[in-house]
Amino acid sequence: MLEFDRHLPENVQDGAPVIVLLHGRGSHRADLMRLQPYLPQEAIVVAPEAPFPAAPWGYGPGSAWYRFLGWNRPEPESFEESQRALDAFLRELHDHIPVDPGPLVLGGFSQGGTMSLAYALRNPRRVDMVLNFSGFLADHPSVRATPATTSGTLFFWGHGTGDTSIPFELALEGRAALTAAGAELEARDYPIGHWIDPAELEDAVAWIRRGVAALRPHPAREPGSRPR
Repeated sequence: MLEFDRHLPENVQDGAPVIVLLHGRGSHRADLMRLQPYLPQEAIVVAPEAPFPAAPWGYGPGSAWYRFLGWNRPEPESFEESQRALDAFLRELHDHIPVDPGPLVLGGFSQGGTMSLAYALRNPRRVDMVLNFSGFLADHPSVRATPATTSGTLFFWGHGTGDTSIPFELALEGRAALTAAGAELEARDYPIGHWIDPAELEDAVAWIRRGVAALRPHPAREPGSRPR
């Protein structure tokens, strides 16, 4: 299982939303845990560590989810391995949560956003909400935005119009694909580069609150549709 950090609210209750945050390339699991004080305080927050060392690929001292080939292309083998590791992590996560969890929010920054979006499309209806900060829609055979893969999931996509690491054009392309597939998408643009802006975080938290409220009581799912 991937190594992870976890925050449990005091007196955590059944039905608490679970927010899983995936860091960007070259970073580490503690990075996005710094967002926890700004997230809904009833939420369980979990941040796993990516499985690959980033240094051999030139991405810095931390970890990475995949080797990047350029534009919207992850290297297929490392991307597939991380997707499988993330799937195993989410299926085992229930054993590390002492209550019956509520809606699952999967999100992240940059590579973490890309991974989250891809996981939701590869595993329809296993994720309630996808939070994508400055990621892209991966060009990978397993990642397809269709009515069948987007149905039942809410999407937030925040992106900087001045992003030079993952160009804003990729946000427009990815959002267009989600919209064409009928996804329930909230798209937000910010006059920033490749980072999370305070206004963006505020918008994302408001979106999480609305989504969690709409999902309670949780609609019926197919048996086994939630990772356990």
